[in-house]
Amino acid sequence: MKKPVALALLVFAVTGLAGSLAVAQAPAAQTPVKEAPPAPAPPRDFALPAPKQFVLDNGLRVILVNYGSVPKVNVGLYVAAGNSYESPAEVWLGDLTAQLMREGTTSKTGSQISTASAQMGGQVDIAVGVDTASVQGSALTEFAPDLTRLVADLALNPKFPASELDRLKADNLRRLSIAKSNPQQMATEKFREVVYDKHPYGQIFPTEVQMKGYTLAQARAFYEANWAASRSRLYVVGRFDGPAVEAAIRTAFSGWKKGAMTHPPAPKPRSERAVYIVDKPAAVQTTLIVGLPTIDASHADSIALSVANSVLGGYFSSRMTANLRESKGYTYSPFSQVSNRYRDATWAQNADVTTAVTGASLKEIFYEIDRLQAEAPSADELESAKNYMLGTFVLRNSDRAGIIAQLEFINFHGLSADYLNTYVGKVRAVTPAMVQQMAQKYIDDTRTAIVAVGDRKLIEDQIKPYGPIWPTTR
Repeated sequence: MKKPVALALLVFAVTGLAGSLAVAQAPAAQTPVKEAPPAPAPPRDFALPAPKQFVLDNGLRVILVNYGSVPKVNVGLYVAAGNSYESPAEVWLGDLTAQLMREGTTSKTGSQISTASAQMGGQVDIAVGVDTASVQGSALTEFAPDLTRLVADLALNPKFPASELDRLKADNLRRLSIAKSNPQQMATEKFREVVYDKHPYGQIFPTEVQMKGYTLAQARAFYEANWAASRSRLYVVGRFDGPAVEAAIRTAFSGWKKGAMTHPPAPKPRSERAVYIVDKPAAVQTTLIVGLPTIDASHADSIALSVANSVLGGYFSSRMTANLRESKGYTYSPFSQVSNRYRDATWAQNADVTTAVTGASLKEIFYEIDRLQAEAPSADELESAKNYMLGTFVLRNSDRAGIIAQLEFINFHGLSADYLNTYVGKVRAVTPAMVQQMAQKYIDDTRTAIVAVGDRKLIEDQIKPYGPIWPTTR
């Protein structure tokens, strides 16, 4: 009885020893070497096919670009009928007008318009911006002439159905209520009011009384005053039969009234160092905007300023983000931007910061502005910002709607015809010294307005060192 046990123990000892030796002799696991990703290829110049352009007798400018390989087409009609053409008593009347236009024409209901665009393999809609309103549509290539006619029908033949007025006003009142409770929207409203005062650029929200009081007659009057051929540009971009589309355009748009070409009234923006608090009791964050008027897109320094903005706060690897987010932990995603309007622009740094560090955040914002004015970026830092800008430029040009938006940007601001084809080279040409000069010339922090939306009793003392506090009301 003892021998089998002894034999078993011997076998276990031998096999166990062999296993131990095998383990001991196995090569030690090595941490794999992490290879660096390949360096990105240098951005290439963008080459847009030469557009075909012509002007109808009524003044409508037409731009046709055969572009891309996907068998689809986009049509975009831009009209000088944005919010900047509203009087102080008409804020959002342009929006209500466009919404009513989308509800039907003299020959089609809103539902029939949606069905027609869907049957073409696309969609159509109307939107209103600061300076322009637009009718935008997409379709399969073979329906390009039909889409052109549908866009013309929406722009030329609105029915303004009375049955939809109250519903649309109610929708806008809900939209207004949401916007007026949003800290970012509240800060933007105050910043624009401070910079532009009573100019339309400074009036971004109507009152409830205004919206409730708008009538069908007012919407029709706004349409008649602003929607006209000589105030418009029509873009067709994608794959399409040029002669067929041109014929459709001439037939559909030639009967449109000419109207009178005009531009928004010139603003006189205010630029002085002062603090404006919008009280939001019990807020756990403060929404900050620090900004001032600056040069617009038509200025020769505009591209260089955009590069400087990227270095300072315009993308995720900017100095502001490295400081406020990565180093201090005051905010998640600060950002700065240049916002262009007609012959006008503002630069602004935006950040949602914890209430307790409102003052400390302002200190770091001004520190970074001063540092860029005193210290040019390194070559690597600048190259990173340029690559970001050129990458987003490629994305903006990657589809038909993006090309239309780019062409409208060029035409609206009166830029050179080769703007898109020379943009990459101009960004590449910006030097560290030029970035520093742009900050010195155009981001003068001694003239910035400071808007803070937050709990006044907790932030007022923090902000006092940064400028005189102006009384504000909501």
